[in-house]
Amino acid sequence: MSQRAAHGQIGPRLEPLPALYARIARTYIAWARQLLVLATVVFIPLGLVSAIPLTVDIDSFELGSGLLAVGVLVAVLALVGTSLVGEVFFSGAVTVALTHSEDGRQSSLREISERLDYRTLIVVDLIYSLLVIAGFALLVVPGVLLYIWLGLAGPVVELERHGVRAAFARSVALVRGHFWVVLAVLAPIELACEGIGALAELLAHGLLGDSVWSVWLSESLSNIVATPFFAIAAVLITVELIAVRDGRGPRLHSAPARP
Repeated sequence: MSQRAAHGQIGPRLEPLPALYARIARTYIAWARQLLVLATVVFIPLGLVSAIPLTVDIDSFELGSGLLAVGVLVAVLALVGTSLVGEVFFSGAVTVALTHSEDGRQSSLREISERLDYRTLIVVDLIYSLLVIAGFALLVVPGVLLYIWLGLAGPVVELERHGVRAAFARSVALVRGHFWVVLAVLAPIELACEGIGALAELLAHGLLGDSVWSVWLSESLSNIVATPFFAIAAVLITVELIAVRDGRGPRLHSAPARP
């Protein structure tokens, strides 16, 4: 291997940002029906489970300080756990759907679920979330750096079947030299998703008031609409960077295969 190849400077060049945004939008539109159905199946039940810890008034229970602390801990773990499972499953499912096929046909939900490396995805997502949260808690800049440098580890798990440590190392290797491009792709979409979530919460609160039903509705709708777009962007930029670094990357299906 040449020195140029060793440094990942061969193969296709990364597309300009406008072209990347256009591909993300086209892929979202092409896959919208399938991914929205999948998101509905995943996030409606998880939205209800996530809404319960957010709306239960633990202080209303006559508990001692020890039991109260346990109650708060259980509520937080339930909220984080259900959100984690939903996001991990969906991002992994989108990666499989966009890059795998079953004898030239679209993978079924069962086939997608059977391909997922749940253990590795959950560990990667948990470590990633904790590191980014800690980075933002200390200073904003470390949080942003960790968010971008390690942000491709999830798709890499399903694309290349890496373990936890190797997935993070691969993410850093892919982002190296393309930090600002990855930031410019993922950060605006993340902010837009947060905006959609805030708008959904406002509308649901106006319709249903301050209740578990309004939280359930806003959580479910915002995740159903926004999460597929972010997942597509993460998978697409990962595939592009693998091709840039290695000269050839996984095949990305821009549209579902016809039955």
